[in-house]
Amino acid sequence: MYKLFGKWDLTEVEVADAGIKRYVNLDPVIVPHTSGKHARQQFNKSDITIVERLVNNVMRNAQNTGKKQIALRIVDEAFDIVNSKTKKNPVQVLVEAVSNAGPREEVVRLKYGGISVPKAVDTAPQRRVDHALRNISIGSNQTAFKSKRSAAECLASELIAASNRDAKCFSINRKDGKERVAKAAR
Repeated sequence: MYKLFGKWDLTEVEVADAGIKRYVNLDPVIVPHTSGKHARQQFNKSDITIVERLVNNVMRNAQNTGKKQIALRIVDEAFDIVNSKTKKNPVQVLVEAVSNAGPREEVVRLKYGGISVPKAVDTAPQRRVDHALRNISIGSNQTAFKSKRSAAECLASELIAASNRDAKCFSINRKDGKERVAKAAR
């Protein structure tokens, strides 16, 4: 049986949120690196493991653009920190964080005549996972920027805070903001 980074067993991870269960891939791999083979079709990103999608989002900032080995090292170190702090499987913490940080409602603008009216709509599960991963990585990048803490420490603290639904967490704060705007537009 393959273990992620040779340490973490993905078979024991459970997705509690039934809405995103299809979109969180937990296939066992050693190194989450598919070389973009799922990028050719529109919704094939669901076939990429959730850890690789996190790695790809960590690569988004200006310093790490295209540097997947650095992003893999950051995620690996962050998982070690998460395990030492929570004594849980870090992939389980990641799945809980994605489940908690994904917005359930969003706002779209509808035009009636010359007037644009905001309307609250449910968020698609694929989009929930995308937004959660993006906000987790943006939050960790912002806390690591011009800080003495490493990127791995910031990512670990963001994952732990998001899995605990901490309101001070960047990703949870973003989710609450989107849902607040959607509630006002009902």
